[in-house]
Amino acid sequence: MAAINQPLIFRRLGSVDYLHTEHAMKQFTQKRTMKTLDEVWLLEHDPVYTTGVREVAKPWRGTAPIPIIKTNRGGEMTYHGPGQLIAYFLLNIRKRRLGPRSLVSQLEELIIDFLSGYGVVANRKEGAPGVFVDGKKIASLGLHTTATYCYHGISINIKMDLRPFEYIEACGIPNLEMTQLSDLVDGVTTEDTLNELEKHIFKQFSG
Repeated sequence: MAAINQPLIFRRLGSVDYLHTEHAMKQFTQKRTMKTLDEVWLLEHDPVYTTGVREVAKPWRGTAPIPIIKTNRGGEMTYHGPGQLIAYFLLNIRKRRLGPRSLVSQLEELIIDFLSGYGVVANRKEGAPGVFVDGKKIASLGLHTTATYCYHGISINIKMDLRPFEYIEACGIPNLEMTQLSDLVDGVTTEDTLNELEKHIFKQFSG
């Protein structure tokens, strides 16, 4: 059965604390009804490492004064920080006729299309959710889903300090290299890309 597009409310939250935002997503999802409109939150986070529900301890390759927060999303450890564009999708996946796999596929397609607008050729990698450019990861993906709703979402490296990724086994992939849009396209900023990402999200889920 084909997915169905539905109206979306976009909220631009700026730079926000991770724990506060995760709590707000949980509260929104617990209180919503079948009549509640879906929302997409666009934002950045202060430096933070997050782990998914299946995360196991990994040896650190150094130290970093950055908090580590365990979450209920899928996936393993990653890093969020200034200059990384994040989109959280608070969707009624039952109404949209989306299962977890089809939702992941749509989000990866969204990121690939977004990057193609900057002339960047990106792709998926089997068994590793997210999006890659020349073998380096540029965007990560993690969701919490129920039979009816989802939240959490995607993060795209735009113009940030990538060094904190070096302290962890990012996304559970040994020796994974990270990249970002500003290394591939001159002059881009998170502010420049915000409008473009919103347009692609609207086209994919509401257009």
